[in-house]
Amino acid sequence: MVDPAGEVVYRGVRVLYMDNHVLVAVKPPNLPAQADASGDPDLLTLMKAYVKEACAKPGAAYLGLVHRLDRPVGGLMVLARTSKAAARLSAQARAHTLGREYLAVAEGEAPEAAELTDWLRKNRDANIVRAVPAGTEGAREARLSLTRLARAEGAGLSLLRVRLHTGRSHQIRVQCAHAGYPLWGDARYGDGRPGRQIALWGAILRFEHPTLRTERAFFTPPALKAEPWRIFADTVSSLPLRQEAFF
Repeated sequence: MVDPAGEVVYRGVRVLYMDNHVLVAVKPPNLPAQADASGDPDLLTLMKAYVKEACAKPGAAYLGLVHRLDRPVGGLMVLARTSKAAARLSAQARAHTLGREYLAVAEGEAPEAAELTDWLRKNRDANIVRAVPAGTEGAREARLSLTRLARAEGAGLSLLRVRLHTGRSHQIRVQCAHAGYPLWGDARYGDGRPGRQIALWGAILRFEHPTLRTERAFFTPPALKAEPWRIFADTVSSLPLRQEAFF
C-alpha cells in the first residue's frame, strides 16, 4: 500500500496512494491519460505496469479509468483497481460528486469571482470545442466557478482557483477564453507559443472511497519553479493542504 507519506515515483509518475480498490497518481503534463493514436506512453498503461510489479501479479492488472485530463494538463487522477470501484467512482463522476479543482494562470482581466455557464459543442474531427448559442444541436451545458487568488499586475496575469460543476471536454480552457481571459500557454484556445506549457493544473481531488465510504482528499501543487507558476509560488505554497480548508 502506498500512502501520501510514502509516495513512490514510477517511470516519471508520482503515485500518492494505493490500496486494494483505488490508486491516486499525478499525471505529468503532456502524458496522455490513456493510449491514443500517437502511440506514446500513457498514464493508464504505466499504472497497470506499476500495479503488476508492486503487487507481484502473475497476469495483467485490472485498472479502470474513471475521469480524464487533457494531454497537456497535469495533475491528480484516481484510477479504479476493481470493477466495483470503477462503477462506484464513475457514478460519482456522473453525479459531479467526484471533486476536481484546478489552479490556472489566466491572461487578461479575470474577475475576483465568477460563475461561468456556456453551451459547448465539440468538433471531434478537429478536436476543437467552441462556445455556441444555447440550444445549438450537439451542444452541452458547461458550468464552472472560479476565484482569483492573486494578480501579477506587471505581467497581466491572474492565479485562479477553478471548480468544475460539469465535465466537458476542454471545458476550463474554452470557458475562460470565451470569457476574455484565456489560459497562459494555451496554444489551442489562447495565445500560447512554442515551448510554453499550458498553466492549468489538477490540484485537488476528492472522492468517497468506493468501499470504505469515507472521503479521501488529495492536494498537490504544480511545478512552482516553472513559468508562470513561479510568479505565484508564495501564494500557492501558503494554501492549506487540508481539502476542507483549501477552498
